[in-house]
Amino acid sequence: MSYRRLATTIALLVATSVASQSAQRPPIYSISHVRIRVIEFEDGLSFYANTLGLPQEKQACDYTIGACFRVNADQLLQLHIADGQPPRDLVEEVAFRTSDVSLMSKYLAARGLHPGPIENHAGSAATIAVTDPDGHRIVFEQSAPAQFQRSEHTVSTHLIHAGFVVHDRAAEDHFYKDILGFRRYWHGGMKDDEDNWVSIQVPDGSDWLEYMLRIPDDADKRLLGIMNHVALGVSDIHAAQQQLLKNGWKPGEEPKIGRDGKWQLNVYDPDQTRVEFMEFTPVQKPCCSDFTGPHPKP
Repeated sequence: MSYRRLATTIALLVATSVASQSAQRPPIYSISHVRIRVIEFEDGLSFYANTLGLPQEKQACDYTIGACFRVNADQLLQLHIADGQPPRDLVEEVAFRTSDVSLMSKYLAARGLHPGPIENHAGSAATIAVTDPDGHRIVFEQSAPAQFQRSEHTVSTHLIHAGFVVHDRAAEDHFYKDILGFRRYWHGGMKDDEDNWVSIQVPDGSDWLEYMLRIPDDADKRLLGIMNHVALGVSDIHAAQQQLLKNGWKPGEEPKIGRDGKWQLNVYDPDQTRVEFMEFTPVQKPCCSDFTGPHPKP
């Protein structure tokens, strides 16, 4: 190699290193929205608006989506009408609130990822999207808090976590923990020495993602609807149950204490996507591992 080519190579390596070091990850505060595919759209509208008591949001909802429901000033649940053959995973995307979408785009690119272009949506929210190693669409969103008025029928005002099927835990850990800075919250399973669920919290808040592990490739719609889910936090699971009943919910399950020591109650939308209500803090010692991060708050 000539001196000139060697010097050029060194200069490129130095430039790449400097660029990588200069792109710092901006904060990731919380889940900002989860988009769910629905096949029975009108029934889905009724479930999220009436059964869950969530106010419908129009100003910050792109008309191409279908419908949006405000959980609080910073969080939305979005419904997207499934056209053609519906996907196996009806949790279409999970979005996280960050302080600087442009900086996040540079940060991801510096680490060898390929985020999409910055887009501006209704309500002046800037977003970028990237695909995680298991094929889930992950969005980073920069938006200002919106006006929010809780309805007397609202059961929860905090979207505390989203869960999806994960096949390659090591690759997901590299993406979420090593690159994005997520941290362990809790892990456990049906057996004490086997993980079925792994919860990792956002770096700068208490919301989390839940890996749903050991799911067969040929899982049916019912099982996938249980695994690919969202969770809404409540202070009292029995009070939440009573409000759901007042809202017209037809009970299918009863509240129970999960393996993580928290009270929970599962309900299902018309397309069998699970909406889990969960108390913010445990009432007994969890199985398998201790909690290692802050619990979410009302």
